[in-house]
Amino acid sequence: MAASSNPSIESLVNEASKVYLREFKSSPTTAVCAPGRVNLIGEHTDYNDGFVLPMALPLVTVIVGSQIPGEESVILTTNEAVDPPLKVQIEMPNKNALVKVIPRGKPKWANYVRGVISKYKGNLPSFQAVIATSVPTGGGLSSSASFEVATYTFLDALNGNSSVSPIEKALICQKAEHDFADVPCGVMDQFISVMGKKDHALLIDCRSMTSTLIPLADPDLVILVTNSNVKHELTGSEYSTRKQQCQQAALLLKKLSLRDATLADIDYLKSIGTDEEIVKRIRHVVTEIERTVQAAEALKEKDFVKFGKLMVQSHNSLRDDYEVSCPELDTLVELALQVDGVLGSRMTGGGFGGCTVTLAYKNAVDEVIRNITKKFKGKPTFYICTPRDGAKILSL
Repeated sequence: MAASSNPSIESLVNEASKVYLREFKSSPTTAVCAPGRVNLIGEHTDYNDGFVLPMALPLVTVIVGSQIPGEESVILTTNEAVDPPLKVQIEMPNKNALVKVIPRGKPKWANYVRGVISKYKGNLPSFQAVIATSVPTGGGLSSSASFEVATYTFLDALNGNSSVSPIEKALICQKAEHDFADVPCGVMDQFISVMGKKDHALLIDCRSMTSTLIPLADPDLVILVTNSNVKHELTGSEYSTRKQQCQQAALLLKKLSLRDATLADIDYLKSIGTDEEIVKRIRHVVTEIERTVQAAEALKEKDFVKFGKLMVQSHNSLRDDYEVSCPELDTLVELALQVDGVLGSRMTGGGFGGCTVTLAYKNAVDEVIRNITKKFKGKPTFYICTPRDGAKILSL
C-alpha cells in the first residue's frame, strides 16, 4: 500500500467551488484554508501548562463562499464522514446585539461553525459557504481545530481584515470548542493551525502562550503519519478523566499546575500513599514536559537520533504511565521501529486510536509502509508530510 497523496489546496478549492456553483448557482468570491496538525512530542502537556511541539500538516480544511444579504447563513460540507445533514442553515446573531449567542444544535459538525460565529470579534455578515477537507475526521490530526480556524479566517476574509492577534484568534477558537463541542482541549491545536510555518515545528509554551519556531527542513528526512483508522469509544470520557487526575495531583502538591512539578514531587506523592494511578499520571506529565524541551533543542542542533529516542520514550510513557495508547497504536510503533532508517515513532493525539507519527529517513519510508501493510491487522492510511504554513486567505 502506498502513502495517500495529500490533495493540494488548489484541488480542494476547485472541489469546493464546483459544489458551490452547483448548489448556489454562482461562483464564490472568497477562499481560505487552515491546516490540521501532528504533534511531534509533548502529549497531554498542554492542559498542564507545559510545552508541546507540533507542526502544521499539508492536510487542510478549505472554505469557499460569499457574503449574502439577510439574517441566515448556509453552510455545506463535502465531508461525508460527519453526521448528516451535510447542509445547514444558521440564523445569524442580531447585528445590534451586544452578546452574539447562537444555540447549539444538530448536526454536531455545525457546532464548530456556530461556536466560532458566537465568539467572533468583529462584524458578522451572513454568508453561504462550502467546506472541503483533507484532514481525516477523528484521526487525531485535529480536524476540529482546522475547521474552527478556517471558519474564523473565512469571517476575517469577508470583513477584509482581522481585529485580533493570531494568539487571540487561537484562544477564541479553543473557547468555541470548549463551549460548543464540550471538549476541554488545550490550546495546541488552534495555535499551530493559526501560526504554523513551512519547514518549521512550533514549540509552544502553554503557560505564557508564547511560541518559538524550530527549523525542521532536512531534505533527507520526512514525517510519516500513519492513521490506524481505529477509534475507541473511550476517547472523550478518558480525556476528561486524565485532566481531572492532573488537577487532583496539582492540588495535592499545592501547585498551580503540573508544569511546576518535579521528579522529587513524585517521590513525595509516593511517600504519602497517593494512589498509584495518580502517581503514574504525574510521572508522565513531568517527564514529557522535559522530553519536549530536550526535543526542541535536539531539532535546533539537528540531532535527529536524539529526537527519535525521545519520541520512543514519549510513546512508552503514554502507554505505561498515562495509559492512553491502545494495542493498534503500540503495534504501529513497533512495526515502524523494526525498519532501518527509522529514528523514532510514537502515538500522537489524545490516544485510544488515531495516528502515530514517525521520523524516518526518506529512503526508508517505503519499507516502513510495506512492513506495516504486511503485518498490521487493519487498514491504515499513510501520509508523508513536511511542515507547512498556518491558516491563510487564498486568491480565487
